[in-house]
Amino acid sequence: MKKHALLLLGLFCSFQMLHSQGSPDYNGGLKVKLDEEGNKYLRIISWAQVQGTYNSDVPDNTSSTSFNLRRARVLMFAQINKKFLILTHFGLNSLNSGTLSPTGKGDGSQLFFHDVWAQYNVGEDHVVGGGLHYFNGISRLNNQSTLNFMTLDNNRQSWSTLGLTDQFARHIGIFAKGKFGKLQYRVAINDAITNGLDTRTPEPNGAAVYAGKRLLGSKDSGKAYAGYFDFNFLDQESNFLPFKVGSYLGTKKVFNIGAGFFLHPGGSVIADATGNLEKEDVSIFGIDAFYDTPLGDDGSALTAYATYQSNDYGTDYLYSAYGTGSMIYSHLGYVFAGDKTKTRYQPYVSFASNSYDVVDDNRNIFGLGVNAYLNGHNSKLTLEYKNQKFGDSDLGTVTLQAMIYL
Repeated sequence: MKKHALLLLGLFCSFQMLHSQGSPDYNGGLKVKLDEEGNKYLRIISWAQVQGTYNSDVPDNTSSTSFNLRRARVLMFAQINKKFLILTHFGLNSLNSGTLSPTGKGDGSQLFFHDVWAQYNVGEDHVVGGGLHYFNGISRLNNQSTLNFMTLDNNRQSWSTLGLTDQFARHIGIFAKGKFGKLQYRVAINDAITNGLDTRTPEPNGAAVYAGKRLLGSKDSGKAYAGYFDFNFLDQESNFLPFKVGSYLGTKKVFNIGAGFFLHPGGSVIADATGNLEKEDVSIFGIDAFYDTPLGDDGSALTAYATYQSNDYGTDYLYSAYGTGSMIYSHLGYVFAGDKTKTRYQPYVSFASNSYDVVDDNRNIFGLGVNAYLNGHNSKLTLEYKNQKFGDSDLGTVTLQAMIYL
């Protein structure tokens, strides 16, 4: 494995190009202005993330190395005046040899809508809207942009309802967002998905199953409620779109403390000794802190994040990455001093520990990586080693990712 890591490191360090988050070459990207004032416009963003991965724990007949189109996306938003806006976001995720299809018509090859919503300004700092949206609750990471991760990818357990009550971290519902001074907010009322990932049938006197809407109906289990609030002590972050920035690379001085929730009454069900179903509420609460700052005029910068999350999916719930219990997560990154018009490097470390009521073992995940910002987040390479330990599993992976967004 060390040989593979050294090979990937050598490939990673062989690329030399440009700059950071505030790339001088980007200048706001592709924005088509339809009037001189810029109040009428169409904005288009496109990005791709391509990965090569070495996995230390595979069957004997499986290659340890693989390639993956992690994300391929297009996002567009437009307005004809400042009173309303429409956003459309489509693409695909994790296209690899297992999800490719001979003619590109298989389920894994298909584009789908990630977001489609319309919003209306009801004041200078307040907006309401509806559709398939990403105005999530709980934490900053549950609202994370995929364009500017500091780590290779998001902490998986922080997308706490993905596939259980939503479509790829998006709900259909209504939302409100805005700010009161330095306090930003987002709240939403949503319809829960009917056919989620948890397709199990509750066992008598067994653990909860996240299938309330499917098994009990929409009257008792149809609605979910979410909110996130963060206080911006230093520079004010934009809340024009819901996507939270992972690392500013020192272009802003940000210190935020946030808190959020997700509530789904009747979201889970349990079965008594005779098999009769009873509903259980799902409730998730999180608190977090985010700090990003330059460390002088030499280009060096620090990014730090930490969160604690309380997860209640129902009695003894454990399914895939989700479970009733608690989670702590943190990451720390440092951008080396250097010329902002040249390649900049950012080593980082991350750690997550997930505890579950139903088992004694924690799921511990350790990550160590480095970003090479060739042109800020617009063009970067990321090399990451990640180790996950849970029960008898001790899984290590090394991934090299190339990303470009325009």
